[in-house]
Parts: sequence; structure tokens; C-alpha cells
Amino acid sequence: MSDAPLALPRPTALPQGKTLLQRMLSQTTLMIGLGLLACFIAIAVLAPLLAPHDPYVQNLTARNIPPFWYDKGNWAHPLGTDPLGRDYLSRLLYGARISLLIGISVVILSGLIGATMGLLAGYFGGRTDLAVTFMVTTRLAMPVILVALAVVAIIGSSLWVVILVLGLLKWDRFAVVMRSATQQVRSLDYIAAAQASGASTLRIILKEVLPNVMPHLIVVATLEAASAILLEAALSFLGLGVQPPLPSWGLMISEAKAYMFFGFWLIALPGSALALLIFAINLAGDGLRDALSPPRNV
Repeated sequence: MSDAPLALPRPTALPQGKTLLQRMLSQTTLMIGLGLLACFIAIAVLAPLLAPHDPYVQNLTARNIPPFWYDKGNWAHPLGTDPLGRDYLSRLLYGARISLLIGISVVILSGLIGATMGLLAGYFGGRTDLAVTFMVTTRLAMPVILVALAVVAIIGSSLWVVILVLGLLKWDRFAVVMRSATQQVRSLDYIAAAQASGASTLRIILKEVLPNVMPHLIVVATLEAASAILLEAALSFLGLGVQPPLPSWGLMISEAKAYMFFGFWLIALPGSALALLIFAINLAGDGLRDALSPPRNV
């Protein structure tokens, strides 16, 4: 028998080629979620072309016009106008930009922080793991919404302040998931082979560990994007998020509180848009989790 070492197969992070495509197409929730999400992205990108009016222009002579399906509605403002006479359809379209910008920006910022901490804790262990675990525990002891309210109230609220605050508060789930996934990958044989071959620690983390924990990172990112969008809407509703005249859906709901018994559509339209966007992101995240999961050998 030959004494030559057997070549160990290197696990792949994602199913390759046709297999991945078949898995994704077989996930009904993923297809529905991605379809809805693609519609929102298209609306956000094409908002200047789709909006019938400038979302910031006020016309007090045309305030509180109901949507077209009401007797007093008209097609000049298909979804009516708000209490300041601004076209509601235009503000809804531009509001998609605000929500998606916040969701993507917060995920990028918090993902960089949390994924880096999780990779380091899972790979090195020991004191590094203890330090990261302590920081995660400390962060989990602080309610996100209360801390965000306090910080925004002190610093002042604006779009970029909200993004920065949420990004610095939403990294804990990335850290926990990446730490656990990295600990599992670190014990595999191909990592030991890379270490024995003299590869640097940075190369092992970036070229060997990170690609194989990427599916977990993608799934967490989708779920955290939905959470960030909902938190921004809550902050804007309380008056400490995006400030007027930006057309945030949470701010639109807040501005319509006084009219909820006379024009419920002022709350129902942005509320429905917000709920549908979060629903789409969650569906896409659940579908990605199932599609990127390795096949089970029975």
C-alpha cells in the first residue's frame, strides 16, 4: 500500500453551477421574495421617471385630496395628496429609496464590524473569543431602540446619523453567527492542510474560511436589512429619524396620525408599502437559507 497522503476533498461554500440554480428555482419563497424585492429596487431606481410630481413641492390649495377611487379623487394625484398638498404617490416612490438606502448601508456597516469580530473570535479562540463574547453580551444587554433614541436625541437626527447609529448597534447577530460558523470550519482538514503548507493567517481567513461561511453571512444580512428598515421607520415615526421633507415611510405615517380617522389611507398606504418590503426581504432571506444549505445525505 502506498504511503502517499490521500487528497482530502475541500468542501465548497456554495453549491456550484446548475445545482445552485436548481435549488434557487425550487424555492418558491425565494422566488417570490426576490421578485417583490426586484420590484422595490426598480421603483427606487426609476422613482424620478415614475413619480408624476415633485415629492417636495407643496400646494396648500390641493391638500388632503383622496385617492382616485374616492368620489373627490382625481387622476392628477392617483393616490391623493398629504396635508401639505404634496403628491402621495410621488412621496411613496421616493420613500422606497430612503428605506433601501438605509437597509443596505446599515447592513454593510454592521456586517463589516460583526463579521470581522466573529471571524477573529471563531478562528483564534482563547482571549480573542472571550473579548468578542464579552462585547456581544454587553451589546445584547442594551435595547437597540432605546439606545438609538438616546443617541439620536443627543447628536441630532438626520439620514446619515440614523444609518451610523443603527450600523453601530446591529452588528451583534453577525458576530454570533460568524463566530459559530468559523469555529465549525476551523476544525476541518483543509484548514489544517493550509496551515501545514505555510499559508499566512490572513490568507487562510480570507481565502479558506470566509468563502465557506459566506452563506451564513448572506442570510443574516437579509434579515438584518429588514430589521434596520423597520427600526428607521420607528425612529422616524417618533420624530428622531429621517427629518422632513425627506419622504420616509415612517415619517409619512407619523405626519398622518392626526388624520387617521378622516383619511386612513394616509397611514395605510405607507404602512402597506413598509410591510410589503419587509415581507419581501424576509421571504428572500428564508429562501436563501434553504437554497444555500448543504444537501443532506440520507
